[in-house]
Amino acid sequence: MRSALLRLRRTTGLQVAFGGLLTGVRDVRIGVLSGASTQALQGLRVSAGIGLGGKSIALSRPCAVTEYLSSRHISHEYDAAVTAEGLRSVLAVPVIVRRRVRGVLYGALRTPQPLGDRMAAAVLDAAREVEQALAVRDEVRRLLEVTREPGLGPGAWEEVREAHAELRALAPRVTDPLLRGELLAVCGKLASSWQSEGPPEREHQVVLTPRETDVLGCVASGATNATAGERLGLRPETVKGYLRAAMRKLGAHTRLEAVVAARRAGLLP
Repeated sequence: MRSALLRLRRTTGLQVAFGGLLTGVRDVRIGVLSGASTQALQGLRVSAGIGLGGKSIALSRPCAVTEYLSSRHISHEYDAAVTAEGLRSVLAVPVIVRRRVRGVLYGALRTPQPLGDRMAAAVLDAAREVEQALAVRDEVRRLLEVTREPGLGPGAWEEVREAHAELRALAPRVTDPLLRGELLAVCGKLASSWQSEGPPEREHQVVLTPRETDVLGCVASGATNATAGERLGLRPETVKGYLRAAMRKLGAHTRLEAVVAARRAGLLP
């Protein structure tokens, strides 16, 4: 959220951007500020239906006011914090993951002027970025729980393998470097978890490049070179080159042999 709000201010000229995630059933705690001149908003708890952000949470849609303090369309429980920060025009956008509100982002100006379509679209994009990050983390946690289940069956392992390939393909498109690193680290955990259930590790550890691993992960899920290229943003010829390099390192003569060898080496789940 911090990086999304920082980019939001840099690209739009919004003077203040802030937001927070759900801490209860319908309460959001403001935890990230960008451009604020005071700490008046830090830690503020926004309840559904109360204030501009609360209205956005309750309706699950963006809400905006041009003059916060005099607006008749919202309640005014948070006026003291808004006044201390000097905010006038404010836009609130809910963060929604799988149809459930998980937080709210705000963009604000210290002058009473309409927030144009460009600014509104930018706040929406920032909210979508946070939604993507939350969705990825939810899936990562779910997969880690699946791999910890005793006696994991073949069907569950196939689900883990498919998700591993999808997460590897998603990682290069994640703009937040911390989230991208976390995502790749979890992919490594998913791959190594196979060793406790499957065949022993190879005697000599094979080292594949990230892209070779990405391609093998797609191949393991049954993707053709063309499909793998679409997922990874690569040309089919490039996919073929990465696959040949991985097969050579693994001592494999076919795609299937390469996948099996990669799993034995703990490179794929």
